[in-house]
Amino acid sequence: MATLLLAPSRLARWVENFGTRHGDTALTVADGGLAGVAVDGSTFTARLPFATAYDGEAEVAAFLAAAEAPALWGVLLVRKGGFAVARMAGDAMVEHKIGQRHVQGRTKAGGQSQQRFARRRDNQARQAYEAAAEHAASILTGVPLAVTGGDHAAVEEVLSDRRLGRLAVVGPWLPVPDPKRAVLDQAIVDAASIVLEVTNA
Repeated sequence: MATLLLAPSRLARWVENFGTRHGDTALTVADGGLAGVAVDGSTFTARLPFATAYDGEAEVAAFLAAAEAPALWGVLLVRKGGFAVARMAGDAMVEHKIGQRHVQGRTKAGGQSQQRFARRRDNQARQAYEAAAEHAASILTGVPLAVTGGDHAAVEEVLSDRRLGRLAVVGPWLPVPDPKRAVLDQAIVDAASIVLEVTNA
């Protein structure tokens, strides 16, 4: 099974092409998604972004009508090398912050030098996470849900801040590199994408 992210605007053409490749495709609503089964046995399941379950009609147009972004949501990306946080109103970014921090690379030295470098790395990483949490708490105040990505441990560290305790985290997880503006922009697109699970016969 392959999993891919697809912008809602591309779904109708994708389903049409799926039918061209695999034959007549019957659509059903199953397990909170729009499912398709072709005559050759190939299948797909399309899932709405933001972990929203779909329970409407078994047709692409109705599914797409339910694929709108929430009125208020956020994106939080954290790695040791930096963070990016954005406050979204539907498809529009209304506030964001990108921060980059230097975290000491690993050293090949042994003994006390290695321990000193490890302590320095830990301190730098902690400071980076504290800065990320500070901005996240400010920008995401009142935001009900967010899509996250980067490094799992780093994101969990930031989300442990009590000020973010009411923030619901929804998929998909975004495995991004060190956050820069282009990375954040793509993460926003991916967060609002339809998740397709495809099995070719």
